Amino acid sequence: MGIEPAAARTDAANVPPHRARVVLVVLALFIVINAADKAVLGLTADPIKDDLGLSATEFGTIASSFYLLFSVSAVLVGLLGDRIRARPLLAALALVWAAAQLPILLPAAGFGALVATRVVLGAGEGPGYPLANHTAFTWFPERERALPSAVVMAGAAGGTVVAAPLVILVSNTLGWRAAFGLLGAVGVVWALVWLRVGGSGPYTGSLDVAGPAPAENTAEDTAAETGSDAVAGTGRAPGRATDVGLWRIVTTGTWLGATFSAFAVMWTLALGFAWLPLFLEEQAGFSDAAIGGIIGLPALSMAVLVLTAGAVAQRLLRRGATARLAQGLVGALLPLAAGLCLLLTTRVTAAALLLPLVVIAFSAGNGQTPLTQAAIADVCPPARSSAALGLSYAAAALSSLLAPYVTGRIIDAAPHEAAGYAHAFDVAACLLIAGAVVSALLIRPDRDAAALRRAAASPLSPPRRSEC
Repeated sequence: MGIEPAAARTDAANVPPHRARVVLVVLALFIVINAADKAVLGLTADPIKDDLGLSATEFGTIASSFYLLFSVSAVLVGLLGDRIRARPLLAALALVWAAAQLPILLPAAGFGALVATRVVLGAGEGPGYPLANHTAFTWFPERERALPSAVVMAGAAGGTVVAAPLVILVSNTLGWRAAFGLLGAVGVVWALVWLRVGGSGPYTGSLDVAGPAPAENTAEDTAAETGSDAVAGTGRAPGRATDVGLWRIVTTGTWLGATFSAFAVMWTLALGFAWLPLFLEEQAGFSDAAIGGIIGLPALSMAVLVLTAGAVAQRLLRRGATARLAQGLVGALLPLAAGLCLLLTTRVTAAALLLPLVVIAFSAGNGQTPLTQAAIADVCPPARSSAALGLSYAAAALSSLLAPYVTGRIIDAAPHEAAGYAHAFDVAACLLIAGAVVSALLIRPDRDAAALRRAAASPLSPPRRSEC
C-alpha cells in the first residue's frame, strides 16, 4: 500500500473537514440520477411496449442500445479523467444525460428515437460511476477509500428507490414520455449544483480543488521524504509504482478478478433494470403500485450491503487484515449469495418466498463493487487510477450490452414466457457464482501492488510471471 505524499497531506489539512462530505454527497446524487436514467425504461416498459407495439426482442434491443457506446465512452473519458478537471468533466456528462432524455417528450419519438437517445445516454453515463469513484478517492487517503466508494455506490440504490414510485406515478398520470423529460430536467439541475460546489480533492494533482492544489511530487521530493525507503537507484518510494504501464495493471490478478466479477454483477443489474418489472407484473402478478414499492427493495438492500461491506472492509484493513481478505474474500460472498438466490427466483411461487429471493438476487452482488473498485485503486499509482477504473468498468459493462437483448431472444424463443424467464435468470445466476469464485481466487491487492512496485523499479525488464 502507498505512502501519501507530503504535499497531499499538507493540502488536506487546509481543506475544511466538511468539504469532503459535501462533495461525496453530491457525487452520490450524481449516481442517483445515473441509476434513475437506467431504470426509467424498465419501469415504463409495459406502456412503451403497448404504445409502440414492441416484441420482447425489440424491447430488449432498445434496452441493450443504452450500452452500445457505454464501454467505449468509459474507456475514452476514463483516460481523460487523469488529465481534465473533475468539475467541468462531470458537469458535461450530466448535461449529455439531460440532452438524451428530453427528446422523448416529442409524440413522434418512437422505436428509432428510443434507440438513438439511449445510445447517446449510455455514452454519457458510461464514464459516470468510475469517474465519480475516482473523484471521491481524491478526497480521502488510501486506506479510507472503501467506505466513500460504498457511499457513491449507494447512490445507485437511491436512484432506484426514488425513481421507481416517482416514475410510475408520473407515467400513470402524465404518460410515460413525461418520466423521461423529468429526469432530463433533474440532470440540468445537478450540473448547475456541481459547478457551484464540486471539484477534486487534496489527494490528487488536479487544480480544481478550492485553494491551491498540490503539485505532483518529483522523484527527488519523494526520495527526500522517504529517505532510505526509496527504491534504490530510482528515486521512487516503494509504496507506489509511479512509472508502471497501464498494461501491467490490467494483467494483474486483482484487475482481472475484479473485472470478471463486475461483468457478472452488471449482467444481473442490466437484467434487473430492463426485465425485472415485467417479470414481476407478467409472471408474479403484481400490480403497478406494488411493483413501484418492490423495485425499491433491492435498491434499499443494496444500499445497506454496500455501506456494510465498505465499513467491514475498512475496519478489517485498519486492524491489519490483508487486502485479499478484506476486499477479495469478503467481497466474493456477496455475488455468491446473489447467484444462489437468483437460481431459486423462478422456482418458487409464494410471494413470501419470492420477494426475499428477488431482493438478495438483485442487490447482493452490487455490494462487492465498492470493494473491487477500491482494490483496483489501491494497486494503481494515482496517475493511472482513472484509466484503470475506466477500463475495468468498460470491460464489465459489455455484459450490460448483451444481457437485455439476450434475455429478449431467450424469452421469444422459449415455448412460453415462464420458461424464457427461468432460462434467462439461470444464465445470470451461473455468471454470478462464477464471478464470486474467480474474484476470491484472483483479487490480491497487496501481492499485485508489490509486483507493480518491482516492475516500476526495473521498467525495462519484462514482467515476471507472478506480476500478471
